[in-house]
Amino acid sequence: MAALLPAEWIKNWEKGGKSEFVQLCRALSENKNHDVGFRDIQQALYELAYHVVRGNLKHDQASNVLGDVIEFREDMPSILADVFCILDIETSCLEEKNKRDHFTQLVLACLYLVSDTVLKERLDPETLESLGLIKQSQQFNQKSVKIKTKLFYKQQKFNLLREENEGYAKLIAELGQDLSGNITSDLILENIKSLIGCFNLDPNRVLDIILEVYECRPEYDDFFVPLIESYMYMCEPQTLCHILGFKFKFYQDPSGETPSSLYRVAAVLLQHNLIDLEDLYVHLLPGDNAIIEEHKREIVEAKQIVRKLTMVVLSSEKTEEKEKEKEKEEEKTEKPPDNQKLGLLEALLKIGDWHHAQSIMDQMPPFYSTSHKPIAIALCQLVHVTIEPLYRRVGVPKGAKGSPISSLPNKRAPKQAESFEELRKEVFNMLCYLGPHLSHDPILFAKVVRLGKAFMKEFQSDGSKQEDKEKMETLFSCLLSITDQVLLPSLSLMDCNACMSEELWGMFKTFPYQYRYRLYGQWKNETYNSHPLLVKVKAQTIDRAKYIMKRLTKENVKPSGRQIGKLSHSNPTILFDYILSQIQKYDNLITPVVDSLKYLTSLNYDVLAYCIIEALANPEKERMKHDDTTISSWLQSLASFCGAVFRKYPIELAGLLQYVANQLKAGKSFDLLILKEVVQKMAGIEITEEMTMEQLEAMTGGEQLKAEGGYFGQIRNTKKSSQRLKDALLDHDLALPLCLLMAQQRNGVVFQEGGEKHLKLVGKLYDQCHDTLVQFGGFLASNLSTEDYIKRVPSIDVLCNEFHTPHDAAFFLSRPMYAHHISSKYDELKKAEKGNKQQHKVHKYITSCELVMAPVHEAVISLHLPKVWDDISPQFYATFWSLTMYDLAVPHSSYDREVNKLKVQMKAIDDNQEMPPNKKKKEKERCTALQDKLLEEEKKQLEHVQRVLQRLKLEKDNWLLAKSTKNETITKFLQLCIFPRCIFSAIDAVYCAHFVELVHQQKTPNFSTLLCYDRVFSDIIYTVASCTENEASRYGRFLCCMLETVTRWHSDRVIYEKECGNYPGFLTILRATGFDGGNKADQLDYENFRHVVHKWHYKLTKASVHCLETGEYTHIRNILIVLTKILPWYPKVLNLGQALERRVHKICQEEKEKRPDLYALAMGYSGQLKSRKPFMIPENEFHHKDPPARNAVPATVQNGPGGAGMPTSVTINTVRLEEGTTEETADKLKEKSQGVVKVINKTVNATPKVTTSNGSSASNSKIIKEKDDKEKSGKEKDKEKKDKTPAATPEMKALGKDGKDKPKEERANKEEKAREIKEKTPKSDKEKEKVKKEEKASKEEKSKTVVTIIESKSTAEKEREKEPSRERDLAKEMKSKENAKGGEKVPVAGSLKSPVPRSETSESEREQKRRKVDTHSSPSHSSTVKGTAVLPKVPLVSENYSSSRVISVHFLQDNLNELKESSAKHYINHTTPTLSKSKEREVEKKDLDKSRERSREREKKDEKDRKDRKRDHSNSDREVPQDSTKRRKEENGTTGSSKHSKSESPSDSPRLNEKEKEKNKSKSSGKEKGDSIKAEKMEKSSSGSKKESRHDKEKTEKKEKRDSTGGKEEKKHHKSSDKHR
Repeated sequence: MAALLPAEWIKNWEKGGKSEFVQLCRALSENKNHDVGFRDIQQALYELAYHVVRGNLKHDQASNVLGDVIEFREDMPSILADVFCILDIETSCLEEKNKRDHFTQLVLACLYLVSDTVLKERLDPETLESLGLIKQSQQFNQKSVKIKTKLFYKQQKFNLLREENEGYAKLIAELGQDLSGNITSDLILENIKSLIGCFNLDPNRVLDIILEVYECRPEYDDFFVPLIESYMYMCEPQTLCHILGFKFKFYQDPSGETPSSLYRVAAVLLQHNLIDLEDLYVHLLPGDNAIIEEHKREIVEAKQIVRKLTMVVLSSEKTEEKEKEKEKEEEKTEKPPDNQKLGLLEALLKIGDWHHAQSIMDQMPPFYSTSHKPIAIALCQLVHVTIEPLYRRVGVPKGAKGSPISSLPNKRAPKQAESFEELRKEVFNMLCYLGPHLSHDPILFAKVVRLGKAFMKEFQSDGSKQEDKEKMETLFSCLLSITDQVLLPSLSLMDCNACMSEELWGMFKTFPYQYRYRLYGQWKNETYNSHPLLVKVKAQTIDRAKYIMKRLTKENVKPSGRQIGKLSHSNPTILFDYILSQIQKYDNLITPVVDSLKYLTSLNYDVLAYCIIEALANPEKERMKHDDTTISSWLQSLASFCGAVFRKYPIELAGLLQYVANQLKAGKSFDLLILKEVVQKMAGIEITEEMTMEQLEAMTGGEQLKAEGGYFGQIRNTKKSSQRLKDALLDHDLALPLCLLMAQQRNGVVFQEGGEKHLKLVGKLYDQCHDTLVQFGGFLASNLSTEDYIKRVPSIDVLCNEFHTPHDAAFFLSRPMYAHHISSKYDELKKAEKGNKQQHKVHKYITSCELVMAPVHEAVISLHLPKVWDDISPQFYATFWSLTMYDLAVPHSSYDREVNKLKVQMKAIDDNQEMPPNKKKKEKERCTALQDKLLEEEKKQLEHVQRVLQRLKLEKDNWLLAKSTKNETITKFLQLCIFPRCIFSAIDAVYCAHFVELVHQQKTPNFSTLLCYDRVFSDIIYTVASCTENEASRYGRFLCCMLETVTRWHSDRVIYEKECGNYPGFLTILRATGFDGGNKADQLDYENFRHVVHKWHYKLTKASVHCLETGEYTHIRNILIVLTKILPWYPKVLNLGQALERRVHKICQEEKEKRPDLYALAMGYSGQLKSRKPFMIPENEFHHKDPPARNAVPATVQNGPGGAGMPTSVTINTVRLEEGTTEETADKLKEKSQGVVKVINKTVNATPKVTTSNGSSASNSKIIKEKDDKEKSGKEKDKEKKDKTPAATPEMKALGKDGKDKPKEERANKEEKAREIKEKTPKSDKEKEKVKKEEKASKEEKSKTVVTIIESKSTAEKEREKEPSRERDLAKEMKSKENAKGGEKVPVAGSLKSPVPRSETSESEREQKRRKVDTHSSPSHSSTVKGTAVLPKVPLVSENYSSSRVISVHFLQDNLNELKESSAKHYINHTTPTLSKSKEREVEKKDLDKSRERSREREKKDEKDRKDRKRDHSNSDREVPQDSTKRRKEENGTTGSSKHSKSESPSDSPRLNEKEKEKNKSKSSGKEKGDSIKAEKMEKSSSGSKKESRHDKEKTEKKEKRDSTGGKEEKKHHKSSDKHR
């Protein structure tokens, strides 16, 4: 733009420039175009001033010219001020200070032209200050800001109502009029429009007034809502929301409180969609972030409170109280600021706008909104309204009136639920938002629960279509969710409301326990952490529980129980968890806690059951103590608590029982402890091994007797609890599965579970499993009805073959079924025919038995191999397993004892003065009733037993088939019947002993009682060693009962003759055929029986000593248990008792520090043994004949058929056989335990000479010798007594020697010499044969007198010999087979060969020689001195009883040995029948010397013989026995001898010749002492080697039976021949 002011004008200012400038200004101001002139003047003035600033023109010159120009225009001062303003800005930006100075000077010069007010307006405050127009620029600034604010921002307080008061007054009159008439919102709206137009009213203000009036008249929703809706068409949509927002903002200062009417209006407008929630929400305080922060703070505070409560506070109580007071004050002062969001939410809920309310709740943390009571109550009210119709229809209990709730007037409120499906759509959702805060409204809680109950009823009975079923399933799962999220947490927050708890149980009991327990689990472990309130409640509950439990004692059970009850109504899970933790630590709390739980509700009891299971299943807890041998005490305490609490209170058992079943399925048997306790407490069925004999006897009676006399604690009133237990088992089908699982788990304990565990613990678990099975089975048997039982228990073959149940357990479970079945059949038959005769009854009973048992006989065949049924019939097997003690005998003494107790009780009641009469009467009635019951029961049992015995009498002939041998039969009987059952339970142990006696008394064909008893007593080591602790106890009971019977027979000849004398069980000749001749000569007589009993006692001692010496824990523990049990009947013999006592004393010393439990057992037994000492008797009193017994002999001799026809070698063979078996068993022993080496060696040394008595007389004259023994003078008896002290251990050695007389010492010397000689001189076969011939000749001489008898006998013998010859061939085959197989043990009937190679045998003999050096006197010495039956021919260790075929029978052989010795003595004595006793003694002495010399020579030969034989053996295994048998056949000329010699084992043959020689020797000398020593030697050698397999053992046993029977016949005939002489 061109400059208006040329530079020349400035240069020539005074000359012409000034006038030029004035002219220009005048021209410009006169210009018509106003705008253009104005801008040009501005420019002209600006350029002028600019030249002044640059210093081209002086300021006074400029001011002069401006003074001239100022008059041209009116606005000239203003234009000038603008110019100054621009320059002011420009110069203030410049750096040159002089320009700024020029500018100020110019302005100062022009001040008279422009007023200071204009300048103050336009110039900068700093410039004004420099010009002096203002004092301080800062103050000026502030003042100007204030003025500007006042001018531009501060509204004048206009009150439109005042300003336009008539319009607004009319508006309020319109809105406030009575609206009840025909006035509509449309009409009013028209009027409002007119008023706005007429009085120019502000439409927004009018809307505000409408809202204000609506707030005041909330009842006119129907009028105002349409009015506002119509009015809004005239406004912008956002206006209403803004106005409401302003209204809410008005109340947002800290002290403000938003009125509920405003919330309500906002809620209604939201419900009618006149405003959007999102738009309004932003106007409300507090913000969402603040709410989230507050929620977090609450959680933290809750946790702090918990910490405070759980902390142990050691400060004084006063400071605690002060702190509490402070906290209370703080709570009072902190009033929470107004939360408008919650206020709006409450209003929405009140008017029933669930949709918007839900949206607001979703913006907040869960349960935050409902944690405010008003909101929770509003929501509860909404739910009340929604469920009303459905509740009235299905929920109201019968007889309850109830107060109906009217529905909301609001049509937009949620639809009321008419069906369960509708309930799910809205109500369940509302309840989920309520959560734990349903606790604010217990009535609603009850309603919801009742609806749940009604639904469950419908759900369970529903048989509708598939679609409906699916809907119902969905509903059911929703109901469970509601229970979990709402009902249970709400119960926790309720103030101990027992009614609610019961109400809830009404619904819960319709759920299966699996669902209930899941709910309790969630409640206990998760719910309490979901909300700050619940966190606090949990802590307070624990705190209170601690307080109560600290003070709980037996004395204050009632008050403490009430407190526990009160606490449990709301928070049972937390409380019980704590209580159970205490019980696990302190078991003495169990009783008071159980008693204090009587104030619980049904729900609480159920929760308790869950808590118990949870505690049991706790994976963090160890089930074993640190020593790993015992079950943890916490588990024992819990189990005990379980039993007590389930018995006392009606708690559902299904969960607990299922838990045990699941644990068993998983192969864990620890938890059986719980089942055991529960059954014991609930059904009163105790399982204890410590039962007295009286109790055991009572247990064999009826139910009433069991209850009265069978248990330790008198467990009364178990009817209800046992019914509950039964129902639980049947309803959930757990009865049979638990039984089967336990039966299977018994083996599982050993083979699966017990892998890494301590043996002691495995035994404990096995016992626990077994005991629980017995107890549980007993419970089922006594509580299940016949139908239930039969329906559930499958047949025996299914149990064993499909379920793999062990046979003993399977029969145990089936037994009650048979009994039930038989009795019901019997009742049917009785009703059908009304014949009352006893015979008829018995006949019917037998018929019913046959009907029931026939299928069982069929079924059992599949349980065993077909071979088994050759010996015992399925009928016998089933009969044995199906009967019980109840069927065999009536415990009369037990019944009498209990009846007498009741009589005493009644007398005591009569004598009691303090008892009130009515109570007296009641008690007496009870006792009388019991007495009558017992007597009735006794009568009933007596009849039953008689019937059973009749049945057995008829059955017995088909029982034992004996297709092989009697020995085999006994083996099968013991293996399959007696041994598995005698360790099953204490009563079964007694039953087994009774059954054996019963089979004997019934005169059962093919049953050898003697064999049976012998097998039971002979080899107990393996059986004892393989038992658990409780099994050992039962086995002890069994042995005790067996010994009792034996002792009874042993005690009195009359009893023996009466009960055994003529019974087939005591035949000593075992025929393979079914013929059991009732021949007196074949029977074992009384005195020989006494010898046999002594032998059994000796065997028991030997086994016991062995077990005690092993050092093995189980051996020692078990034998001590067994010994304690059999103490009443063993030891009876003094020397055996002393031997035991020494061993036990040693155990006490050794185990005191190491194994205290063994020490305790040993000490206990030791004490009891000492107390029995006075009742022990010397050995000669135990088995010796009185002189008068002589007279009896002739009769017996004459009765029996002659025995001379029986070949000599038969008897020899039997002895040989028996030696063989003992040798082999002893050899095994060597390998097994070195501890008993000495005993074995002693017996080894003792044996060979026993049998060296004359072959012919050996077999006959045992009894005669015994008579002689008895006749010996007192001196000799004393001598023998001393001889008899056993010395099984080194300690005993000294004792034995000290007690002996000189003759004894001589004997010992002789024995030593004999031993040396024997070692040096083995005999050759030829010499042996010579001896045989001599024997034969002597036999023939003797038997001349009884030729006729011989002839009659020989035919029978021949027949008998034929049969074994067949067996011999069989045996050969078997032997070759076995050699091929490596000695596989397959028992074959009748075969007797031993597969042991000769080399082995010879080696064992070498070992024996080596050991002989350090051997001394032993029990065998003393016992054989008299030639008794006690020669210990049994190994210390037998085969395991599980195979039980191996339990060898030796007593017959023993008898034979004794016979051989004694016959010699007797023969000598009878050659001089007239001699007096003193003369006899002299003769004996002479003979003794002679016999010593002979024995030395023979023993040298023996030794040589043996060495030769060994060489032969190693070369050829089979040839030798065949050669030898041929030779024997030639020499003896009898098939019998050859038969037997063949069947003996190779290892036995060396001893054959020794025996023969010894027999020859004894024929000439026959001195008793010599014989006894020889016997000892023989015994030792025989028991030294024990390498025989089971198979061979059986073979030898069978042979022994036959041989021994032959031997005994001979024995009797030789007696007679001696007599004739």
